[in-house]
Amino acid sequence: MLVKWIRLTVVDRRGFERGQRKWAGLLGEPGFRGQGGGWSRGRPGVAHLVAFWESRAFYDSFMARSHDRLAASQVGTYKDAQVRLFEHEFDVKVGFRPSFGDVDVLRLAHCQVRQDRVDHFMLMQEKVWNPAMAGSPGMLRGMLGRAPGEEFLVLSMWQSAAERGKYRPERVERLALRAQIAADVRAIAGDVVQLEPSWTV
Repeated sequence: MLVKWIRLTVVDRRGFERGQRKWAGLLGEPGFRGQGGGWSRGRPGVAHLVAFWESRAFYDSFMARSHDRLAASQVGTYKDAQVRLFEHEFDVKVGFRPSFGDVDVLRLAHCQVRQDRVDHFMLMQEKVWNPAMAGSPGMLRGMLGRAPGEEFLVLSMWQSAAERGKYRPERVERLALRAQIAADVRAIAGDVVQLEPSWTV
């Protein structure tokens, strides 16, 4: 499964949200599995979108045929768009599915991993982070995606902001020490996204 992550700064909120409804047109696209997104809870005006495709071939076909027509209504409503593609490596918890109906909050962690530490990073995701997140109240499901090279996206879906708040900073610090994250990761950027149900396709 291919994961597309888009982060952008919205300059015309009403126009952007109006244009966002046009993406319902994705529903007829071969290989499309789902899309959702919302507003950053820490950065005013920043929006995140995550889309899922069965394969790179289906995604490339969509980009060549239909993308520009669907995107036309949002031209000029945002700036600084950053787009990243990741291949699904494994689930966090079990049975990941790209649906957003039961989700309130998305947590995104974008990790640049040191080349010689990739195997260790992935092992720690599986053995340390995965069980800890799977055991957190309100954490519904998640996944680890990998881009070419040493770039990873950890995406988790949460039932509510209050439940995600139970995933305490001191617990995260303990887990980070155990997983040797400082040795594995060159840079990490995260965000917490309040889902906008009207953006879900």
